[in-house]
Amino acid sequence: MRGTVNDNVERAPIEDTRFGGITVRQDGQDRLQVEGEAIPRVVLERDPAAEADPHIAIGTRDPAALRLRIDGREARLRPGKGRLSRRSYRVDVRHDGADYRLVPDSVPSSRLTRDGVHLGDFSCDGDETVIAEWQEGVETRPADAAIGYALASAFGTGGQPMWMMIVDGVTDALP
Repeated sequence: MRGTVNDNVERAPIEDTRFGGITVRQDGQDRLQVEGEAIPRVVLERDPAAEADPHIAIGTRDPAALRLRIDGREARLRPGKGRLSRRSYRVDVRHDGADYRLVPDSVPSSRLTRDGVHLGDFSCDGDETVIAEWQEGVETRPADAAIGYALASAFGTGGQPMWMMIVDGVTDALP
């Protein structure tokens, strides 16, 4: 299981270029919280009765086992199943009339969109350290940052292209 975070431990905030200090806290694979002075608070929780996958920071990609709240309000969360293609690792959120998607677009990072508009790129290994690079000339909202940081931390970012996964599989099968 991933490291458990004690809520009493003070974490140094990540300094976001647009939204200032943002703190990401993971409580094992059960709960994730993102907050900052300029963004709404996000809480993502996994049903403790659901089996935890050690390869996923929040423990599952099953939407029935996850609860997402943004600024205290429920939001619809739909993670992809995470199979062979990068696109299968997408995570969709419906919040406040907007459709968000975090989808891998390179080996280390994932692209965040709101209603199809590319907002920025996030990098994270599924821990509390998230890096956001915002697109120039695109209006970003506080909820964009809160959602992006939460999804990147909970599900990780990036993914190998399918052809690379096939090559890895073939070479692993060779004597």
